[in-house]
Amino acid sequence: MDLEFGRRLRSPKRDSWKTTLLLAYQSLGVVYGDLSISPLYVYKSTFAEDIQHSETNEEIFGVLSFVFWTLTLIPLIKYVSIVLRADDNGEGGTFALYSLICRHANVSLLPNRQIADEELSTYKLECPPDITHKSRIKVWLEKHRKLRIALLIMVMIGTCMVIGDGVLTPAISVFSAVSGLEFSLSKDHREYAVIPITCVILAFLFALQHYGTHRVGFLFAPIVLAWLFCISAVGLYNIIHWNPHIYQALNPYYMFKFLKKTRKYGWMSLGGILLCMTGSEAMFADLGHFSYSAIQLAFTCLVYPALILAYMGQAAYLSKHHDFYSSSQVGFYIAVPDKIRWPVLVLAILASVVGSQAIISGTFSIINQSQSLSCFPRVKVVHTSEKIHGQIYIPEINWLLMILCIAVTVGFRDTKHMGNASGLAVITVMLVTTFLTSLVIVLCWHRPPLLALAFLLFFGSIEALYFSASLIKFLEGAWLPILLALILMAVMLIWHYTTIKKYEFDLHNKVTLEWLLALGDKLGMVRVPGIGLVYTDLTSGVPANFSRFVTNLPAFHQVLVFVCVKSVPVPYVFPAERYLIGRVGPPGHRSYRCIVRYGYRDVHQDVDSFETELVETLATFIKLDASYRCSEASEAEQELDPSERERRLTVIASNPLRHRASYDLQGSVGHSGASTVEMRAAAGAAEISPVRKQVRFFIDSRVSSPDGGKQVAEELAALAAARESGTAFILGHSHVQCKPGSSVLKRLAVDVGYNFLRRNCRGPDVALRVPPASLLEVGMVYVL
Repeated sequence: MDLEFGRRLRSPKRDSWKTTLLLAYQSLGVVYGDLSISPLYVYKSTFAEDIQHSETNEEIFGVLSFVFWTLTLIPLIKYVSIVLRADDNGEGGTFALYSLICRHANVSLLPNRQIADEELSTYKLECPPDITHKSRIKVWLEKHRKLRIALLIMVMIGTCMVIGDGVLTPAISVFSAVSGLEFSLSKDHREYAVIPITCVILAFLFALQHYGTHRVGFLFAPIVLAWLFCISAVGLYNIIHWNPHIYQALNPYYMFKFLKKTRKYGWMSLGGILLCMTGSEAMFADLGHFSYSAIQLAFTCLVYPALILAYMGQAAYLSKHHDFYSSSQVGFYIAVPDKIRWPVLVLAILASVVGSQAIISGTFSIINQSQSLSCFPRVKVVHTSEKIHGQIYIPEINWLLMILCIAVTVGFRDTKHMGNASGLAVITVMLVTTFLTSLVIVLCWHRPPLLALAFLLFFGSIEALYFSASLIKFLEGAWLPILLALILMAVMLIWHYTTIKKYEFDLHNKVTLEWLLALGDKLGMVRVPGIGLVYTDLTSGVPANFSRFVTNLPAFHQVLVFVCVKSVPVPYVFPAERYLIGRVGPPGHRSYRCIVRYGYRDVHQDVDSFETELVETLATFIKLDASYRCSEASEAEQELDPSERERRLTVIASNPLRHRASYDLQGSVGHSGASTVEMRAAAGAAEISPVRKQVRFFIDSRVSSPDGGKQVAEELAALAAARESGTAFILGHSHVQCKPGSSVLKRLAVDVGYNFLRRNCRGPDVALRVPPASLLEVGMVYVL
């Protein structure tokens, strides 16, 4: 995580008006690219065969009225006024809402939650925990596991539809922009020009992804700004020149007249109208890159008025022109004056590329977040910028998206089918956001359930109407996002289910600390030089893969560290609060436990940086632990049995809003959900900077016992010598199979599906960036 972001996250001050204006300008290129290019295809998709543009103008007036009120109710009122306030430490999107719900109610299915996680600076609750227990909905969700599963499935559906939108939006945006060439080409040449040019632009767009958005991002905002001024100027010209009274169509009465005249076909055409709010979800999803006031300012003062003028201008032109060969010609370019059509075409193509870039980056981001919930197979995540947080690139997903985008363009070849597919994906994500926001209103904001129900019914009914209109077009393109969602849902459910079952298997088969301590006498255990990092998903106990390792090869390293890399339901974890350190056994055993915590938007460290920080943190813990054990508070510590001492972990925090101290946290929320916590401020607390720490191996003068000081010196010397000897990474190489007698569905999911994904996706050693020369893999067979 970049330091500038950390400072901004910590700062309680509001941004100045200059900063807000700058962020509002920058948000144009990132947030509003997709939303601003919707005038290219909304009218063309709406009038594609379902309804006809007649001389009475009732159809075009009705469509304009629908577009105006849809833009007003959904993007302006729902998102800008309400949903943007449901941020998670300044972050937005589907996972931000789910994270908020998981913090205020125990609904997460991941069984590695710990009480220590609640001490994180970003683990903020709206009200004290004793107040949150009063919600009946909270109790209801926590009591029924099926409801928690349904909630996660809903989040997965929203995720799958965002990925589907990443396939469809670039295709329809670029195709609609390039289709302006139809006015300059003969009918015979259109088919041989528009499709190839679209495919070439898409291939070029995806080929540039590995450079990162930040390298060309400075061009995005000017392009979108120029595009918005262009469409608003053309719209204003058409209003003045063709029909100055077009504003009368904003009367909602024209929506009623439209549906009364067109009936079933008018309802089906709503699937094209909903495309006017494509990209609204980006305002919430990209909230973390900007601020609430910046996004609100940019939309209300520039984007919203420009879009309304653009749609009114098109409607004004069409209200005076009815001599079209077919209704499919009711598009954007027909209303552009001939003299400026070529410059507008070039600008439209550039704007469509910018809009496509935003959804592609969003797809990378949401897949990365899915991995943090163990809902997606491991893929390579490349961070393209050291200064700009969250700029990532996933090669496998990038090329897969490119192939699918080109296939959609070549397969559909028209805006109608692309619009039907894109509309269903967009409206499904909005429905998921509406439902999750209603839960946030009750569980996090502690508003009356009736208020949340009113929000759900009002906006949910509007979106359900559009959803039904999109779903009826199943055979005309809407089948594609459903097919993509089913495939992605199968992958995510199989991976998540098997990951949870593997964790439960590890939890059931872990060995005790007493077994590890007694092992040396039984096998003649040898300690070899170096540091051994044993990776495990468990937050307590000795994993079964390590017990298998030492029973077959009775030797392990001089310093042994059980490392658990886990995700917590927060967007970011400050570097100074990332590590939970504890002992495994007595100090002379030189064994430790390290729990490394990441948020769902955090950048995982490279292995060299991680190894360095881990050793520095262990050195700090050794000195801190010596001070604690020499204090009076350690008398109760000595009375604890080894298993109780092993569960005592130390978190070293440096939150400036609190006293600088370290806390010993006993107990964790395991699979059963039971927990106890005991916190004591440790003597000799160390100040730790958010930047990389330089640990000096010295003995704290406050350690009163000479023997204790000698022991600390020996332990630090052993740690330094082990670091010089090298580090080995011990990982489990797992094979999963079902128990005999399992159902056919379970065998297909685990034996076939999961093992196929495991073999063809990146292994944990690649995901953790472990150097091959230092890797030790231990074979494990999981029988689920």
